[in-house]
Amino acid sequence: MFRTLRESIDVVFEKDPAAKNWLEVLLCYPSIHAMAFHRVAHRLHGWGFPLLPRLLSQFSRFVTGIEIHPGATIGRRFFIDHGMGVVIGETAVVGDDVLLYHQVTLGGTGKDSGKRHPTLDDGVVVGAGAKILGNIHVGAQARIGAGSVVLRDVPPNATVVGIPGRVVAAREIEAGGPSPDEGKYPDPEASAIKALLGRVYRLEEALSRANFGAPDARAGSAVHAPLTEVEDFIHGAGI
Repeated sequence: MFRTLRESIDVVFEKDPAAKNWLEVLLCYPSIHAMAFHRVAHRLHGWGFPLLPRLLSQFSRFVTGIEIHPGATIGRRFFIDHGMGVVIGETAVVGDDVLLYHQVTLGGTGKDSGKRHPTLDDGVVVGAGAKILGNIHVGAQARIGAGSVVLRDVPPNATVVGIPGRVVAAREIEAGGPSPDEGKYPDPEASAIKALLGRVYRLEEALSRANFGAPDARAGSAVHAPLTEVEDFIHGAGI
């Protein structure tokens, strides 16, 4: 028990630059408290105790804002940064050295029986607000971008962003690489918008070369007004 607690404290210093000293981490980090409650609740759940494990997990949710079902299996050196709003379902399996940010959900997609929650392999990082739903598998060292909704298996060392989540890169792991909340990953939706915008430009040029008559200035402005509005929106959104 003390070894597990020491590992939990050490991983906070490793992954959170805001951690100042061990006493602050022990008293003020909800991830430490939630995992301490979960270890006890999970053991009681495995022993077949009725009701008590759920009561303990509900008390932990009230205190920490983190809801972990007693049936969930969680590995070593697990860390939830901030933690508020995190939900981990009954049949979820989480490997070692996994990092979750706040408002992450490892949930199901309906009333399926049996294994109905995700499996996260070692070293996975899940950005703030991401939802990983269903009995899917996220490979080792994968990264899930903030706000993504993942409904399909993710290969190892992949980066996933978007709704629904799409693999945008497979990478070699580098120490100190960007977290999913740093906004440094490709945006497939922005790429699609840029491609459509380029297509519109090419179509307008083709129409101009075809010489289907010379529209007056008023008609020309009407044709180009919607495109200008789209461009303004894209630049305003930082795409």
